[in-house]
Amino acid sequence: KRTLLFCGCDISEEEKEMLPNDPVILLSYINTQLRDYYDSFEELCKSLCVDAGDIIVKLSGIGYEYHPETNQFR
Repeated sequence: KRTLLFCGCDISEEEKEMLPNDPVILLSYINTQLRDYYDSFEELCKSLCVDAGDIIVKLSGIGYEYHPETNQFR
């Protein structure tokens, strides 16, 4: 089973582990980050050096998809 993939960014293992593994908690975390700090999901992924596709797959598994017009997963 695949988990979130991180790009070749220079970030620590601790920073890589900051994303929750549980999809419901991940949803809450991502939406909070989008609301408070990022103008788009793409910006969030670049900043955190995460694979957007992996997050999308994980959250679609619980019935959520990204809506750019509201900048949130619903």
